Amino acid sequence: MPGKPLRPVTALCPLALSLPACGGNSAADDDKAVTVYSADGLKGENGDGWYDQVFADFRKETGIKVEYVEGGSGEMVQRAVREKSNPQADVLVPLPPFIQQADAKGLLQKYAPKGSDQVGGADKAADGTWTAVVNNYFGFVYNKKELKHAPTTWQELLDDRYDGKLQYSTPGVAGDGTAVVVKAVHDFGGEEPAMEYLKRLQANNVGPSASTGKLAPKVDKGELLVANGDVQMNYAQSKTMPHLGIWFPAPEGGGPTTFALPYAAGLVTRAPHSENGRKLLDFLLDRRAQEQVSAIGGGFTAREDVRPTDDNARALARLMDGVEVFTPDWNDVEKNLTSYVDAWKEATGS
Repeated sequence: MPGKPLRPVTALCPLALSLPACGGNSAADDDKAVTVYSADGLKGENGDGWYDQVFADFRKETGIKVEYVEGGSGEMVQRAVREKSNPQADVLVPLPPFIQQADAKGLLQKYAPKGSDQVGGADKAADGTWTAVVNNYFGFVYNKKELKHAPTTWQELLDDRYDGKLQYSTPGVAGDGTAVVVKAVHDFGGEEPAMEYLKRLQANNVGPSASTGKLAPKVDKGELLVANGDVQMNYAQSKTMPHLGIWFPAPEGGGPTTFALPYAAGLVTRAPHSENGRKLLDFLLDRRAQEQVSAIGGGFTAREDVRPTDDNARALARLMDGVEVFTPDWNDVEKNLTSYVDAWKEATGS
């Protein structure tokens, strides 16, 4: 998903996420907290995102405060790996394939939240270690003011008009950046032709970015013409960024394609507040919270039995109309992630 530099959003004391406790927090206060490490995109820049609403409702109903830290999916998993002997997070919410990576590294304990029986099999772990809480799709954004029409194919991005006006987030660090590689491998029919293309694209690329979320504002302002992203985050951003448009690259001679890129949540192994983590996961998949995913967050509900009819849900359905959705083998991607990232680094000189 998208990845920004680590940003504590609620008031955390210095080193609060690397020490068991810090001055001023009583045991009672500690019992009424739950810490979430998440990919960015679900918390609004102005406090108006899905997380903002759900976390506020959760605290009102349970008295439990959510301590929230966000960053790139890879960053969040690596942070949890470093803390494995002394876990600080209770709930981890990265994008694929980083949720699979977290599972493979033993970072997640089994817990099937209430409502997870209504989540499709492809959007949850067979052994119950994680489940999607918000569905989402990979995409690109473009500047609607500077470009009369959105690009349609990957090949168009090689044009000189995009020299210094194109950027995508870093594979292996940001979930959406990793998704660029996954989609290229699919659309070009394999790793070798995908890397050959990305090597050529590098001539127009501004350079690495750990943050997908920071690219959309640059596109809206015209500093960039094209960048990668994801539908949920970019649709929410478009509410305050009038020049931001969403599109899906197509292979030469084919139609636009994309794949699901859900925010997937799991309970951290030996979480310091496991019970609070379970309560939060239940709350995130509750029908009320899921009905707010599109209306507030601009995303897609993870539950198959929730069918929102709000304006955002209808607009998102129109956006996805005619776009082929394929399903990556995420377990295979996770196993080969290091190889993919190394190949990308070699091809692009990054």
